[in-house]
Amino acid sequence: MAVFLLAGLVLVMAAGCHRETPTTPNGAGQAISPSSGAPIYTFKVANAWPHDRKAFTQGLVWLDGALLESTGLYGQSSLRRVELPTGRVLQQVTVPPDCFAEGLAVLHGKLYQLTWQNQKAFVYDLATFRLEKEFAYDGEGWGLATDGQSLILSDGTDRIRFLDPETFAVKRTISVSDHGRPITQLNELEYVKGEILANVWQSDFIARIDPATGAVLGWIDLGGLLPPEDRDATTDVLNGIAYDAAADRLFVTGKLWPKIFEVKLEPKP
Repeated sequence: MAVFLLAGLVLVMAAGCHRETPTTPNGAGQAISPSSGAPIYTFKVANAWPHDRKAFTQGLVWLDGALLESTGLYGQSSLRRVELPTGRVLQQVTVPPDCFAEGLAVLHGKLYQLTWQNQKAFVYDLATFRLEKEFAYDGEGWGLATDGQSLILSDGTDRIRFLDPETFAVKRTISVSDHGRPITQLNELEYVKGEILANVWQSDFIARIDPATGAVLGWIDLGGLLPPEDRDATTDVLNGIAYDAAADRLFVTGKLWPKIFEVKLEPKP
């Protein structure tokens, strides 16, 4: 299986929301205890960049030297193009205030953005961010990715659906499990080297998933990535994964986090 021992990987994590009203949807979190059969990787920080602390990150994509970001919360959701070195927002459109934006993917020159409970997604022109159409799906929308052929959608359960990008029909579904134990709360997704990477909501772990079977191939433990001095009362959970294939870098951000980290992964002792 593909691992990233030599790759420069960019990561942000978040934990512990203390807002007066809920900022994370999807109910109670899941205590993750990876099975002894799945390999676990940890990290070393190689670099860090600023990230908008007001961005409630739901989806993240790396494309053409910049980050594309979907941010959530009712009345605050947006689609953004972000400069990595500075964190500056280069381009932005707002999402209707009654929609809570979620995962994001780019396929065939289009941007696809999920919503949490509205059961619809928005399709934008990649260059202009012009809204071109909407499509409906059943259940909630959490994470979104693509393998270059299908849209890959998570809904907070152990299910991941593969959708036709033209008709949005469900082509197939997998159930994610770690040695027989269903893994739920699958949030933001990214397709990397033939694997699906998935944030597990309210945990410090990213699951590495076989897209053919749903089996968890391994875990990335990002516990302790964000130091205490970078946390405040608004800091929320780890979420948002993007991959720079040209430089073999993985980017992960969190909801309301002030930094993006570049790390190198290594086996956990």
